[in-house]
Amino acid sequence: MTASLETLTARLLKAASKAGAEAADAMAVTGTSLSINLRVGKLEQAERAEATEIGLRVLMGGRQACVSASDLSNHTIEALAERAVAMAREAPNNATIGLADPSQLARNWDLASFELTDPAPEPSAVALEQDCREVEAACLSRSGITQVESSAGYSSRSIHIAATNGFSGGYARTSRSLSAVAFTGSGTNMERDWSGESRTYQSDLPAAKGIGELAAERAIARLGATKPKTGTYPVLFDERVASSLIGHLLSAINGAAIARGASWLRDALGQQVLPTTLSLIENPHRPRIGGSRPFDAEGLPTARRALVKNGILIGWTLDLGTARKLSMQSTANASRSISSPPSPSTSNISLSRGRQSLSDLLRDMGTGFYVTSMIGSTINPTTGDYSRGAAGFWVQNGTITHPINECTIAGNLRDMLLRLIPANDSRDHLSTRVPSCLIDGMTLAGS
Repeated sequence: MTASLETLTARLLKAASKAGAEAADAMAVTGTSLSINLRVGKLEQAERAEATEIGLRVLMGGRQACVSASDLSNHTIEALAERAVAMAREAPNNATIGLADPSQLARNWDLASFELTDPAPEPSAVALEQDCREVEAACLSRSGITQVESSAGYSSRSIHIAATNGFSGGYARTSRSLSAVAFTGSGTNMERDWSGESRTYQSDLPAAKGIGELAAERAIARLGATKPKTGTYPVLFDERVASSLIGHLLSAINGAAIARGASWLRDALGQQVLPTTLSLIENPHRPRIGGSRPFDAEGLPTARRALVKNGILIGWTLDLGTARKLSMQSTANASRSISSPPSPSTSNISLSRGRQSLSDLLRDMGTGFYVTSMIGSTINPTTGDYSRGAAGFWVQNGTITHPINECTIAGNLRDMLLRLIPANDSRDHLSTRVPSCLIDGMTLAGS
């Protein structure tokens, strides 16, 4: 499969050169996905998709254009290259556009060490449906659950990238998933919650019984939710939602935002952005993790790096283009689709764990809001002002007393992140590992 993709990228580069491109890179992607969805015990959707797609980016000086297709014929590839060159000649000039220097390119990576592809055979639709029925049965075994929606899926994807600077490389990855949404109550008192798991290797996927039971427990716990009183309280973000806080930080240190001057952390390089006990690490080489990769979308070798060390912001997230705009070096964080140019993006992020358990933080927060789900988002990217709808549980004197919903939490991200207190409950199999986090005071708008 990979050799076939390699041949496709070689054909694209040859066609681009023939059409007059000064430089080019090409991407070929093939994949298979299979998904089964059940609702109220009945098969709602069974879907299988197979596709091979190609993408070509041509460069004419400081001008570029991207084109893509799913037709792999020679006629289409030649027409694609000619169209891309014509488009590039009319594109705006940007002096920071360009391929990597050959000396920067990744070489001799050990793909086997990444363990991105499960050697087990693709599961059948029958096997996925059986998973759905098992997770559904586990949900319904808990009294009070009135309805269940279950989903199981499998995907396999291969990618190959090549460029006229001499780079050529590819890899494949697989994924297996299972989830359930459980409903309880009725009418305006209906509540729901979910549980789901995804793994690179099918043998690592937890049992359906535990997934279903957890979804049911979470849904039942939400019955009788009320609005909290407006005020300022400690807010504890559950591990399921705490990663969103770090997601806002990652967006703010993305090179594209920094180059535009449109980030609330645009002047924060070398400054404290997290407590001194915390570091934020990117490691694209973790085995069996969905975000791992040996090289980025521009062919540069990926590596473990610190974004924040002991609370100090020490680096932006850069591809070649944003690095040139900022007079820096790429951090090998380029990502792209077949129809778009490279842009910076992180993978496999880990925030330092704390020493306390989730129970310890609940005890220590006294009276406040334990957030387990969030909806909507109003984030000012230039000031860091933060406001989100949330639901979860009220904590009184360190003990969960009742569920709450229909409220909003607000603050400023720069101040919030400096006051993070992490638990020790981040899960190792996740690409983004962020534990539950306590912030000692936020504005809570309720009744």
